[in-house]
Amino acid sequence: MKNAQQVAVALTENATNSKGRRLDPQRLIDFTDGKLDREALEALAGQSILHPRQFDRRTVVAIAQFAARLETRVVEFDKPLDGKIAITAFFEASTRTRLSFESAMMRLDGKVLSVPDGQVTGIAKGETLADIGEMFNTYGDVVIMRHPDTNCLDEIQKNLQRPLINAGNGSGHHPTQALIDWYALLKWRPELCSPDCPPDRRIHLGIIGTPGSMRAVKSFFRLSLMFTGAVSKITLVSEMADPVGLDLTGPMEESPIPIEITNDVQDVISQLDVVYVNSIAFLGDSYRNLDGRYKLEMASGMKPEAVVLHPLARNDELSEDLDETQHNLYFAQAAGAVFIRQAVLVSVLQRLDRIKDL
Repeated sequence: MKNAQQVAVALTENATNSKGRRLDPQRLIDFTDGKLDREALEALAGQSILHPRQFDRRTVVAIAQFAARLETRVVEFDKPLDGKIAITAFFEASTRTRLSFESAMMRLDGKVLSVPDGQVTGIAKGETLADIGEMFNTYGDVVIMRHPDTNCLDEIQKNLQRPLINAGNGSGHHPTQALIDWYALLKWRPELCSPDCPPDRRIHLGIIGTPGSMRAVKSFFRLSLMFTGAVSKITLVSEMADPVGLDLTGPMEESPIPIEITNDVQDVISQLDVVYVNSIAFLGDSYRNLDGRYKLEMASGMKPEAVVLHPLARNDELSEDLDETQHNLYFAQAAGAVFIRQAVLVSVLQRLDRIKDL
């Protein structure tokens, strides 16, 4: 019979990505001396997770440290979310986000009530989100919601008393996706945790997309501004003259990180250590793909050691010829989603003490 350590190794191996660069969470644990910042995690107890501005650098690192511990250990046996119910209310299509939240909950012995399509709810009959929020109070312990309306969070919170996790609100934000993105980066290069990251380990970060109308890009950019001393420069590549929007103007102006904006990816691609790419923008009340000239592929001329992040799903902006290369960090990025969302759920639902030997 396998012991717990053997089971942990087997689970970790089975959970890893099939192609691209592999990431070892133990490197992040070792870099931070195996310490868990319980104070930062306990501050999330009972909180709604709506916007990346709720986090600071310390909290981002603490959640990543916790996720790494969850990734390298078998915590299922502790059943930390036993008796808790998550409602996944998705009024907009989702594959990775909904399933990874549900997997995170169920692997820790929690239960899930799922709304995979808003049209199967009373919304189809004219019911308001405020009234739905009132009903959710008695159905579950935490609500995870995606909705095409940017203002949906205010509407459902008129009556909702349970913690709410924003899984994407129109062109607003996607805070747990940004945590997943930075979890990948911190496993790839743990020195980025430190405010005094050695100069040769700092990153020039390129973002191909339009943060003002791309919620995943916006949230990633917002968290990246917190990593002073680790991010040496941020270059935004967009077809739009003003790709940022009002939500990010203030944080950009306050950040000491140099930021430049260009519309020509070829001008900067050879300088970038990390390339974050997405093309799906929410404009008005629908999605569209931005200009195809920003396609990333093997022939793009990236640094040999540069890595690529993408929140997925992808279209033509990211070529499959990168999948088998070490540039591919996006599959490992996606593989970390369950562990980040487990860390968030355990913290929000106040179940840290249920996990042994933390």
